[in-house]
Amino acid sequence: MACTLVLDNGAYSAKIGFCTEAEPRVVPNCVIKAKTVRSRIFIGDQIEECKDLSGLYYMLAFQKGYLVNWEIERQVWDYMFCKEGFTVNFDNTGIIITEPYFNFRSVQEAISEILFEDYLFQFIYRCNGGYLSQHKHCKESGDPALCCLVVDSGYSFTHITPYYSGRPVKQAIRRIDVGGKVLTNHLKEVISYRQLMVMDETHVVNQMKEDTCYVSTDFWGDMELAKKKGKENTITRDYVLPDYTHIKRGYVRPPEETTGIAKDAEQIIRMNNERFAIPEILFHPSDVGIHEMGIAEAIIHSINGTPPELHPHLYQNIVLTGGNCCIPGFKERLYKEVRSLAPDEFDLEVHLPENPITYAWQGGILLPQLNDFSQMVVTRQLYDEYGTNICLEMFDV
Repeated sequence: MACTLVLDNGAYSAKIGFCTEAEPRVVPNCVIKAKTVRSRIFIGDQIEECKDLSGLYYMLAFQKGYLVNWEIERQVWDYMFCKEGFTVNFDNTGIIITEPYFNFRSVQEAISEILFEDYLFQFIYRCNGGYLSQHKHCKESGDPALCCLVVDSGYSFTHITPYYSGRPVKQAIRRIDVGGKVLTNHLKEVISYRQLMVMDETHVVNQMKEDTCYVSTDFWGDMELAKKKGKENTITRDYVLPDYTHIKRGYVRPPEETTGIAKDAEQIIRMNNERFAIPEILFHPSDVGIHEMGIAEAIIHSINGTPPELHPHLYQNIVLTGGNCCIPGFKERLYKEVRSLAPDEFDLEVHLPENPITYAWQGGILLPQLNDFSQMVVTRQLYDEYGTNICLEMFDV
């Protein structure tokens, strides 16, 4: 069979690599314009070539989690498939590609059409990222008939999906419209209101979020700590902003140097209760006026939507994937909240992979090893004969 390219096509970043490789290449899934460089645009990880990352303008292929801007997506795919990316030989390559749950039929048709008619792949297999994550988890646990609950908290939203024998229990899938984008945007607003105008600095604030934020296991206790002055306040940190001449990337000062006073020509932002109040939105979206349940509540809601005999197995196999799961303390807080809501007779286990961002891709490279993989894909011959309808029939997304 042709060699297989695995593309976990996320709204924030695309994870891509051949199934023979150990790790994927993570490429920002967007086209970026920089204020300081008028002569060109930056596609994906070309942004690393830009020396001044202030005031970047992002053009995203995805809006609200769905692929809507094909012009941008085509540019990113062209870049990834060409010599600068993976030098794909389309005559001898098939592709496994991910898409969101309940994707629009028109988008599904467009993906199949572009991959077969424009890029000329030999076969395609379309699925959800959660399916690949549960496949990887089942392989690791050695139980093929395993039930598991995949919590995929990404850029645009969070999906909670129960799986049984490799199939999603569709009526129990829950979606919360809170992801990393909401957290970054809210942090921008809070800092702009309290300290310094940073509404145009999405890139810098996103780095700040990743460097300083954590999920608190005792929110009100940390809130009391954050009110204290001097050495008693162990939460406050100084974040030194990049100036792109001497400081190329922002960084957190160590606790002993956290004085709130800028040295030389530095610009600092004091991160106090923002450090844990921003990720708190994942657990209590109503705090910022988003009328939805938090992740822990949604997990209980999702499990209750499945047949009762699956409940004990789902509680024991909660798998965390997506970028938000990298926030320190996320797993511990989720365990604590779900434990307080779940029935006492069920054991609870929460699994956090070493790298939640690439976990779905890791599951994707295991798929071609299945004996019936050749029956799961749609080949060029099938597509030429039946068109996009065969893809809609074969792929249950």
